[in-house]
Amino acid sequence: MNEKFELLIERAAQLLTRIEAVLPQPLTAPDWSQSVAWRYRKRSTGHGALEPVRHVAQIRLADLKEIEPQKEKIQRNTLQFVQGQPANNVLLTGARGTGKSSLIKACLNEYAPQGLRLIEVDKADLTDLPDLVDVVAARDEKFIVFCDDLSFEEGEPGYKALKSILDGSVSAASANVLIYATSNRRHLLPEYMKENLTYTHTEDGEVHPGEVIEEKISLSERFGLWVSFYPFTQDEYLAITAQWLASFGVSAPKIDAARAESLLWALERGSRSGRVAYQFARDYAGRNASGLGGARPS
Repeated sequence: MNEKFELLIERAAQLLTRIEAVLPQPLTAPDWSQSVAWRYRKRSTGHGALEPVRHVAQIRLADLKEIEPQKEKIQRNTLQFVQGQPANNVLLTGARGTGKSSLIKACLNEYAPQGLRLIEVDKADLTDLPDLVDVVAARDEKFIVFCDDLSFEEGEPGYKALKSILDGSVSAASANVLIYATSNRRHLLPEYMKENLTYTHTEDGEVHPGEVIEEKISLSERFGLWVSFYPFTQDEYLAITAQWLASFGVSAPKIDAARAESLLWALERGSRSGRVAYQFARDYAGRNASGLGGARPS
């Protein structure tokens, strides 16, 4: 009888262990000394964890050209934050490949020695933002919660969670946490022509947006600092290309000789962005370093 009872207890313990393994667990703090950047990952079991980024992109603020006004605003806000002064959540919007994400990574590299840390969160996991804030609230470091390429479709749960944590939640956001988000959409939600019909105007011409429009712009308004990025002109694109070529060790005469080829590269891709300039510089520097000269794969 005792043996049967002990076997039953053992099986019950095994069952409880299996159940606990699949139940959502409270988010635990990692070993913060492992990195200056972290990714929040959620497993299929529902468990969330902060994973260290082993190799942080080593881009510097000096590497980013032709975005000086945007750089000044982001750097100033980040420095205020690191120094314990009031600072704003930031929304970076505009043309693709113009340096939005790179600017945030460069600020991390600039101010990590002063205690700045970064946590990258996918929009699908924004519902867990309150848990992330609780985990870091007691830390001395300053944390940027980074959401890259942020946009929402109608009804996504992360939208409400982000809106709440930015402004309006019963619990105030921690003083050592800011949210930096990049997006190609200024209002973060899709907009449709039919929604313009909800606009009303008074006899004196004053315009009032309808409730649908108000809802869609309300999230963006909760970011204290908006920074817009614009497509580069040809001269700006060439300047960025020259800077990246120089960073790869290409000589000044070869940089001048590469102008026409870099413009063709941009034409083929339909974009004169900083990303395209960087990709061309890598290709050109690699071909010349390997002795391939003017040969370029189509």
